[in-house]
Formats: sequence, structure tokens, C-alpha cells
Amino acid sequence: MNDMSTSHNQPDITQTESDTDEEQLQLARLAADGDETARRTINQLIHPVISYQTSRFCKRFCRENQYRYACTLQTAWGSPPADAVLCEWGNASYAWMLNDLTNRKRLLQFEGKNGARINDYLYHIANSLPFYERWKDWRFGRKIHVPTYIQDLNPDAAKVFLALRNGETVPAIAQKLGKSQQQTEVLCRQIIITLTRRKRLHLLDPPTTISLTKAAGGEVHDNDGGGSETEIASYDETPESREAKEKLLQAWSKLSTVEQFVLEAMLIEEQDASDVLQALKKLNISIKQGVAAEDTSRQQLYYFRRKTLAKLADLIKES
Repeated sequence: MNDMSTSHNQPDITQTESDTDEEQLQLARLAADGDETARRTINQLIHPVISYQTSRFCKRFCRENQYRYACTLQTAWGSPPADAVLCEWGNASYAWMLNDLTNRKRLLQFEGKNGARINDYLYHIANSLPFYERWKDWRFGRKIHVPTYIQDLNPDAAKVFLALRNGETVPAIAQKLGKSQQQTEVLCRQIIITLTRRKRLHLLDPPTTISLTKAAGGEVHDNDGGGSETEIASYDETPESREAKEKLLQAWSKLSTVEQFVLEAMLIEEQDASDVLQALKKLNISIKQGVAAEDTSRQQLYYFRRKTLAKLADLIKES
């Protein structure tokens, strides 16, 4: 009798996993349909991942922005002037990642099998190479970022912003939007005034290609026939930046040769994982004990990279 009672009270593991699968699937479907509570829940679940990736990606390609704009990342960095305006790339990157990871199509692809949770599914995507490549496409010109404060001016503000950036005239923009020239002029003026107040009028400058070498006479001539001299921006290194570099070099020297090779190839030189794997195979270098170089997978390589980056971060803290 006691045995039967004990057996009856034991939890049904299969039933528990099934309930979890259904709950997670229902959460994804509700969020995909625009349910505010479900979307808020998913946003909270994925917030740590997006914050981490935003910081990692932004710092990797920040370059001179750290000297010109105030960083908006959770852990701000750089040495901009005291009156610097906020840098938009941190917040914009966060918004892009949130949209990419939680858009309707992405959420509907979640199947919730074998106890998988929605945050595990999104974490896997956020740490994938395609996700990184999509972010770079958006970040570097193939997809132009329209500031949110411009988009908020008017439903057509983003289209007008892009048209102005392409050098289109007001009549042409008005015709394209199907609006009067007067309405279009007002919106153009609003955009220019807003950018001017924020010291971001240069965002309307069209992309140009210039030569970094001078002509024989020491001048570079523009298309109008006038001469102009182009200089490459130079920035004095701050004591804080110099100290950070010294700590990085000290920590870097404590990594193994293989760890240095993988980080240098994948992060500094931005080589594809397949090329790195091929190099490891040729050199017969294994990154996982018990796994031959020729049998190393992309997943193992990415895990090795993440583990090495974490090790490097710990070494920097210790120095």
C-alpha cells in the first residue's frame, strides 16, 4: 500500500517537460501576436544577452567615436569632451538586436521542443555568426541608420531624411511622397533644425570616397575644380587609454599561443571560422582535449573563443 502511494505521488517528468514546452511555445506565440505582457516578458529575458552583445560589438568598431561622443553603453568607455553629445550607436544597436531577435517571424519559428526555453533559443541566435554579420551589414552603410528622434517627427521623416542624404531636391521628394511641396519643405526644415540643435547635421552628408594620397602638387582637387587638402584625424592618447592598453598587453602575454592565434584570427583579422578551422587542421593544432584538429567543429571553435575571451577579461581584472 505504501509503495503504491509513493509511486502515485512521484512527479511525472514527461508531463512536466510537456507543460514547459507548451508554456514557452504559448509565450512566443502571444509575443508574436503583439501581446504586451508576453513581449515585456521576452524583452526582460533577452535583455542581458542584448546588453552584452551590444557592448561587445560597439566597442569592437567604436574607433574614433569614443573621442567625439558620450558613450551610452551600460559600461561607458572612451574619453570624449565634457560637452559631448550622446553617441547613438549603443542605443541603436540595442534596438536593432531587440528587433532582430524578437520580430514576429523569429518568434513563430520557435518550436519549444525537449524543454527548450525561448531565452535559450534567442541566446543561440544572438551568439551565431549570421547574427553578427547582419549587425555589421546594418552598422556599416549597407543599411543606413535613421536616428529615432528624426523618425518621431513624422511618419515620412525617415524617407525624407534618406532623400536629403542622397541629395534629392524638395520638389522631387514631394513628388515621391505624394505630398505638396510646402508640406515637404516644412518637414525638411524640421529635420535640419533638429539635427543642427543636436550637432548632428553631418549625418546628412552623402557618403564619399576620397584619396588619402595627394597629387604631385600637394593638393587634392574636388569635382568643382577647386583645391582642398584632406587630413586624417589624429587623437592624443589619454593616460587612461594608455594604462588600459598596457593591462591588455600584459594579459595577452599570459594567453597560450593557440589562444592568441584564435582571438587574433577571428576578432582582429575577422577571418571566417571555416578559414580558422582549416588553418588549425593544417598545423595539426587541437583546441579541445581528445578531439583531433581535423574533427574540430565550428561550435567548438566559437566556444573556445568565448572561453578565451572570458579568460582574457579575468586576466585584465587581475593586472
